Amino acid sequence: METPLIEFKNVTKRFGSRTILDQVNLKIYEGQISTIIGKSGTGKSVLLKHIIGLLAPDEGSVLFRENPIGSLKKSEWDAYRVQVSYMFQNNALFDSMTVYDNVALPLQQTTNLSKTEIERRVMARIEQTELTEVAYKYPSELSGGMQKRVALSRALVTDPTIVLFDEPTTGQDPIRKNAILAMIAEYQRKLGFTAILISHEIPDVFFISNRILALYNGKIVFQGTPEELDEFEHPFKDEVIQSLEGFQEELTGLYSQRHFKVRYQTDLSRKRRDETYAIALFTLEELEAISNVLGHTTAQEIIRALGAYIDKHFGAVGGFSTRHSINEFVTVLPYSDLDEAGRILEDFAKDFQDRGIRDIESVAQKESDSTECINFTILAGLAQGKPFVEMESIIEFAKFRQEEIARFQCELRR
Repeated sequence: METPLIEFKNVTKRFGSRTILDQVNLKIYEGQISTIIGKSGTGKSVLLKHIIGLLAPDEGSVLFRENPIGSLKKSEWDAYRVQVSYMFQNNALFDSMTVYDNVALPLQQTTNLSKTEIERRVMARIEQTELTEVAYKYPSELSGGMQKRVALSRALVTDPTIVLFDEPTTGQDPIRKNAILAMIAEYQRKLGFTAILISHEIPDVFFISNRILALYNGKIVFQGTPEELDEFEHPFKDEVIQSLEGFQEELTGLYSQRHFKVRYQTDLSRKRRDETYAIALFTLEELEAISNVLGHTTAQEIIRALGAYIDKHFGAVGGFSTRHSINEFVTVLPYSDLDEAGRILEDFAKDFQDRGIRDIESVAQKESDSTECINFTILAGLAQGKPFVEMESIIEFAKFRQEEIARFQCELRR
């Protein structure tokens, strides 16, 4: 079994007579994105402060690579501390300092590196986070998305093993929330650090998370994948997840995954065992390339526009949809067999190629400052459903049957 990078063993923390963490046990694995969810004021930030060493347990221990951090010698503690970085909720950039100086600050304050070596490391991180052109600008001259990137670049400049994110999307609109989450996921994939997030953005944060940890009444009541959480039965789900996950997903306006499944089960309960229906799976290819070339905000605007187009077309014939993953949508056509669904999809594909692509192009041009262009395709697949067949099995078959239904090509638009 894989050894955890960070492990809490029976950790209890009290403030006065109030117990915030009560015999907490959790495991964080290296190279993953782990997200801690729970009600406000229940101790999620207290967990992070134990990892970074700002707080110590009253009982129990916090382990790093199986070694209790409370027992580390000073030299060992110093070595551990430089492996942990923190991206602040409000970015915490210094307005009087350039992007370069903000990113360089941790190296200047915590290392004895030469000026030449600091410059090399800072410029490497600035280049990796696509900030080269603004390196000598001030934060006030940058967009909110770029400021987030500067804050992330600064958090990464010390080459940390672990990066902590405390509510990184607070105060952002749905587009920018998803853009920030996509940015974190992209750089985690590129650089391989272990990310630990605290977030209320349900279900959006599930799309980027390898593991979810649920804090409830001072205890970790769930640790596992987002898919495993879906099957988890506990009062936590009713009290916390349902209160945070709205009826509609904020970004697209489609059903949230939870309410999509409720609608799906309700519709299925009315069908005879021999009745069929259809499921369509849509995929936006090249989403990461779109983010890299046009920016994360533009990529999320395109996701929103595609979701709205799917909802408008299929909602008119009784269909209902949800965002299935970061770049996928699922639509159920409860009153259509496979043949009829095929005809509906053909009409959608023709309309989308004629008009939908133009709408998405206009969104991209409006939101992005980039003069570059990116080709992308939309895939769609259909599968027949029956009341006694698991929905995920039907979706997998729809994925197997996906074909290209629309393509955006830069050279044809110039």
